Amino acid sequence: MEEEKIVNNIIEGICPIRDIIASLSDKWSLLVVYTLSQNPKMRFSELHKSINDISQRMLTVTLRSLEADGLVSRQIYPEVPPRVEYQLTELGYSLLDPLKGLVNWARENTAVIQKSRKSYL
Repeated sequence: MEEEKIVNNIIEGICPIRDIIASLSDKWSLLVVYTLSQNPKMRFSELHKSINDISQRMLTVTLRSLEADGLVSRQIYPEVPPRVEYQLTELGYSLLDPLKGLVNWARENTAVIQKSRKSYL
């Protein structure tokens, strides 16, 4: 069986696969997706408390990026003060199985990677 190859599809100078992976592999995106998967809907303040080392600005930027990619939806309620809730979309939920695989791999290999990092220095 021939090894499957990833095709580098260039559309208007952008590789869509590379672009999507780069968007998701920043410091916060996968953590926000995982946190939202633990609750059906979350307010900004709840998310911020759940990810205590993210700044408000970075959480805002990350949520906007995930919303633009169709992974997160935002619901604004016309109240005073306005209430805003975030939740994963169907596309966002479809990312959870690959994400869980990556998390499990990291858990299984943490000790080996930490040992390798120490010996590298």
